[in-house]
Amino acid sequence: MTPQDTGDRVADAPSDNFVYRLLPRALWPHAQLARWDRPIGWQLLLWPCQWSTLLAANALLATGAFSAGLLLQVIWHLLLFTIGAIAMRGAGCTWNDLVDQGIDSEVARTRSRPLPAGRISRRAAYAFLIAQALVGLLVLIQFNRFTILLGIASLAIVAAYPFAKRFTNWPQLILGLAFSYGALLGWTALHAELALAPFALYAAAICWTIGYDTIYAHQDKEDDALVGVKSTARLFGDRTAQWLIGFYAAFVVLTALAFALADVLWPAWLGLALAAAMLGWQIRHLEIDDAESCLALFKTNTRVGLVLFTGLAAAFVLAAL
Repeated sequence: MTPQDTGDRVADAPSDNFVYRLLPRALWPHAQLARWDRPIGWQLLLWPCQWSTLLAANALLATGAFSAGLLLQVIWHLLLFTIGAIAMRGAGCTWNDLVDQGIDSEVARTRSRPLPAGRISRRAAYAFLIAQALVGLLVLIQFNRFTILLGIASLAIVAAYPFAKRFTNWPQLILGLAFSYGALLGWTALHAELALAPFALYAAAICWTIGYDTIYAHQDKEDDALVGVKSTARLFGDRTAQWLIGFYAAFVVLTALAFALADVLWPAWLGLALAAAMLGWQIRHLEIDDAESCLALFKTNTRVGLVLFTGLAAAFVLAAL
């Protein structure tokens, strides 16, 4: 049985996802609330965490601090951040859907989501939100006290994000502040303090997020205009490509600054160069009035994240040899 057969499908999610093949039908609405059928979201949330973890590890190696214990700690942190990203992205999406139920019911792409479609109650959604947040908390408390307090502070941004599109043309900036926060946490988890390098990486990731989420928001700009939802897609309009050049260029420059401050080796720089080329390719192929093209371009950003991660991982291995 598939979602098409039952009418339980979310319009913009793939119907062949593991959610519909492996999970019992009763759990489909929960999986849809958490966007487990659309892994691109937790992947984009995860990449700044993983970049920062490896940036911090490379910085330690630059001081001659390599040990088997450091290698194991890095692997453990990468695993923890993966679990945390899935849990907290799911919690954030559930919170977003609770706040936006009324708006989602008026937008073609979102009206098939579980809450506006009536496939789950608000009480059940709140319970699921709490369960996911607890998983995130269990992950967070595995780190040092400074990282725990810093992570808790991010909840204010996460809570505010769903309301941003009601009062500002820059909700993508608020999303960037939330989605890029791992760029700080990955560093503090190893160093127990902040420095200029993770702040540069955080600013870079914010610019990247504004860029890719502007592309994503072009899918909904017509419905958004009708219901009064604001976005950078509506703000930038036909000048979106020029704005993306600026934000993606800032991402590259700020990431380069973070790399220089952490004294990373050449594979990381090669990864950054490839990521820059991929972002340039996105801008060249951008068609803001083609919703399917915008979604496809948006999804390529997880490969950008992977390329940068691979470069940092290779630099770490090279430095450890």
